[in-house]
Amino acid sequence: MDTITLWQLAALAAASTLVGFSKTAVSGANTISLAVFAAVLPARESTGVLLPILIAGDILAVLVYRRHAHWPTLLRLFPAVAVGVVAGTVFLMWADDGAVRASIGAILLLMSGVTLWRRRASTRAEADEGADTGTRAEGPPRVGRVRPASYGALGGFTTMVANAGGPVMSLYLLSAGFRKLGFLGTSAWFFLIVNTSKVPFSVGLGLIDARSLLLDAALVLFVIPGAYLGRVCVGRINQRLFEQIVIGATVLGGLQLLLR
Repeated sequence: MDTITLWQLAALAAASTLVGFSKTAVSGANTISLAVFAAVLPARESTGVLLPILIAGDILAVLVYRRHAHWPTLLRLFPAVAVGVVAGTVFLMWADDGAVRASIGAILLLMSGVTLWRRRASTRAEADEGADTGTRAEGPPRVGRVRPASYGALGGFTTMVANAGGPVMSLYLLSAGFRKLGFLGTSAWFFLIVNTSKVPFSVGLGLIDARSLLLDAALVLFVIPGAYLGRVCVGRINQRLFEQIVIGATVLGGLQLLLR
C-alpha cells in the first residue's frame, strides 16, 4: 500500500463508488469491487481495506431501506453465519492469496448453478399450478423453500475470507423469493451487522491497521455518490432484469477470482 500509483488510486475510488451503488441497487455488483481491490492490493490485505468501505455502504443502505427488512429471515441466518465467520477466520490463519481466490471463486460458481437450478424448478412448478401471474407484490418471502443454515454458513465464511458474502446472500434471498425492496432492506441490515462484527477478527488478523485506515479515509467519500446513483436507478430496474444482473455479476465475480 506504500507504492500505490495515481491510476491505482483512481481504480480503488471507482470501486468504492461501485460499493455504494451495489448497496442501494444491485448487491451482486459488489464482486466487481472485490476484484478491483484484490487486483490493486495483495488479496489478504485488500479485505482489510475494503471492510470499512463496505460498512460505510451498509450504513447508507440501512438509512434508505431500513423499513423493508424481513427480520425473521435475519434471525434464522445469524447462528449459521457466526459459525461461518469463525471458520473463515481459522482459514485465513494459514491460507495464502491463491487459496483465498480459488476457494471463493469455486463457491460462487457452485452457488450460482444451484440457484439457477432452483429457480427454474420453482418457475416450472408455479406455471403448472397457474400461480405465476407475473404480478406478485412485495410480501413475505418463501423462506421455507431454501436452507438458511447452509447459505448462512457459506455467507459467513465467504464474507470473512474475502468480503464475498454478498453474492452468496444474494443467491439465498433470490431463492427465497424476495422482491427488490425486501431484498435490499434485508441485505442492508444483514451486512451492517455482520460486517461490523467482523472488525475485531480483521484487526486480530492484522488485516486492519493504521495504514489501511488511512487509505480508507481517502476512499470512503466515494461511496456516497455511488449510493445516491443506486437509489435513483433501482426504481427503474424491473424485477427480472434485477435478478439477472445479480446472478450475472455473481458468475463473473466467481470466474474472475477462480481464474486470476
